[in-house]
Amino acid sequence: MQPAYDTRNIVANLHFPACPMSDASYRDAIFSTPLDRVARFSFDEQVVACFPDMIRRSVPGYGQILGMLGLIAQRHLRHGAHVYDLGCSLGAASLALAGQLPPDAFRLTAVDLSPAMVARARETLAAECPGHAIEVAEGDIRTLDYRPSGMIVLNFTLQFLPREDRDAVIARLHEALEPGGVLVLSEKVVDLDEQDNAWRVERYHDFKRANGYSDLEISQKRNALENVLVPDSLDAHHDRLARAGFSRSLTWFQYLNFASLIAFKEA
Repeated sequence: MQPAYDTRNIVANLHFPACPMSDASYRDAIFSTPLDRVARFSFDEQVVACFPDMIRRSVPGYGQILGMLGLIAQRHLRHGAHVYDLGCSLGAASLALAGQLPPDAFRLTAVDLSPAMVARARETLAAECPGHAIEVAEGDIRTLDYRPSGMIVLNFTLQFLPREDRDAVIARLHEALEPGGVLVLSEKVVDLDEQDNAWRVERYHDFKRANGYSDLEISQKRNALENVLVPDSLDAHHDRLARAGFSRSLTWFQYLNFASLIAFKEA
């Protein structure tokens, strides 16, 4: 059995040949100075350059979610089946699967809408996983021509789509999955109880402060993400999965207002 990556540190270890992560210039400082006008957040070259640091300091539990993907695949993925990593960004989920599964265990297509993300993900995955059958494609997951797959990973991607498009995407993913296939859906979520939601948001801001972000950075990034990242409640996610035809779904992980669900297609 091939040795696995230390998936607890996969985000920290994500690097690019042209962008040594030890260089302080690749620390996330996008919102560290006062801006007269905060532009809408986008996954451009500026974000790509500091994305590993941004994720590491901004998404509670991201490493733990990555670390479980291979274990989930070992339990639920038919040997040799196809896998999608949708909204792959720099390919961390693909790296996690390749680090835990041998090359003949699966074929994978990683998809992202951002040309900058796709270029870096393609470079990184080719360098880190040369023996695995991994394709990186630029595309919109709303219009993608899906092939039959045994597992689909949708890590912090659905939240960036307009709400009116989300049901159709999940329905298409259910249709693409083979019988017995699984969808792993990770998202930032809101709590239906306003008081509980406020507590989670406040503690999330504490989490970011503890990771070195200033109040200015927290405020300006929140403004940049307004109407760009629009989270749903866990109930809304489970209801959507049920409407799409999944036989069952469960929340297997939650850390403050970040959660990961798994949905099962009937065998």
